[in-house]
Amino acid sequence: MENKINYVHIPRSSHEKLSSVKDFGIEAAEKARNFHRTFPEYAMTPLADLKNLARALGLASIHVKDESYRFGLNAFKVLGGSYALGSYIAEKLGMDISSLPYEKMVSPEIREKLGEITFVTATDGNHGRGIAWTANRLHQKAVVYMPKGSSPERLRNIQTLGAEASITDMNYDEAVDFARSQGEKQGWIMVQDTAWEGYETIPRTIMQGYTTMALEAAEQLHGEKPTHIFLQAGVGAMSGAITGFFTDLYGEENRPVITIVEPDQADCLYHTALANDGKLHTVTGPMHSIMAGLCCGVPCTLGWDILRDHADNFISMPDTIAAKGMRILGNPVGNDPRVISGESGASTLGFLAQVMTDEKLSDLKKTMGLDENSRVLLFSTEGDTDRENYRRIVWDGLYPSF
Repeated sequence: MENKINYVHIPRSSHEKLSSVKDFGIEAAEKARNFHRTFPEYAMTPLADLKNLARALGLASIHVKDESYRFGLNAFKVLGGSYALGSYIAEKLGMDISSLPYEKMVSPEIREKLGEITFVTATDGNHGRGIAWTANRLHQKAVVYMPKGSSPERLRNIQTLGAEASITDMNYDEAVDFARSQGEKQGWIMVQDTAWEGYETIPRTIMQGYTTMALEAAEQLHGEKPTHIFLQAGVGAMSGAITGFFTDLYGEENRPVITIVEPDQADCLYHTALANDGKLHTVTGPMHSIMAGLCCGVPCTLGWDILRDHADNFISMPDTIAAKGMRILGNPVGNDPRVISGESGASTLGFLAQVMTDEKLSDLKKTMGLDENSRVLLFSTEGDTDRENYRRIVWDGLYPSF
């Protein structure tokens, strides 16, 4: 496979009027985390300090937020799904989520007022698992549709949590449309982080839920400000939310250099940034990438609004780079902590390692301002959620046959 990397760099001086990041800033993150803390399963996930790897790559520091420990679900997605379901229920009851912790939400009194709610979503696995887990905890129902080629292991993980789940013969964006139509037909509540005109409230609360891990990471850095943050993107909801948080935390002038990484088979944000024509650009057809969690062809409007104005670089890269990241994190340098990171979770570390070691990318490295003074923050958003595929890639260097 060719290690061809394409990128778009957006100079900060090119922006005229910047979009607000307050919806995903410090106050919103604290509110989301306060809700997450009410779940018995809540615990702050580790921030791995990869000192030896940083030294080997010629950087000052590398910190990786390890979301494989989140709520026992091996991925971060439950943060968004749980906050969205909680926010929907609170709104339905005419309450603020701040006054509706988990224990109260599952009380007989509240359940009698709510009745039975069915939540529907489309997912490659992690998001649907988070929705199924939350619906199960809140004694509600979930229906989950998965795109063609989804992992049977991820399907079983969702079904084990009591959701009605199936793998369709559609790609991700088609599955989203199908979930939407089924929701409208059956009276189910659509829970998707892809926003479109008329559907922004739930995607916004999903994105706000994601900021819990950003707030945790900022606290775990103990005042050390990262110079660079790398974020993987599917529709751009997570990357938009985290970009919004750190922009609010440090201010536009002082925020870190933010780089968005996508698979070259599903690089809708890269193409939107490249066109720079005020329109969203989609990717259609089969998306043959090991980075299943990032195989989304339609940008989230809310996420793109933030990324357009507050991100610096957009990267489109092949699977080999993500696989490299998986192997590096799973085979640490010296006494660095080991991070089990899945195909999507390891994509940013793979890219960072490639740009720091490949002479052909020296111009990109310079453009991004990466050097021995750089302090890098990454988010490993998933562990080995598909263990068979993880081992195939890390042990044998093999890729799925699409």
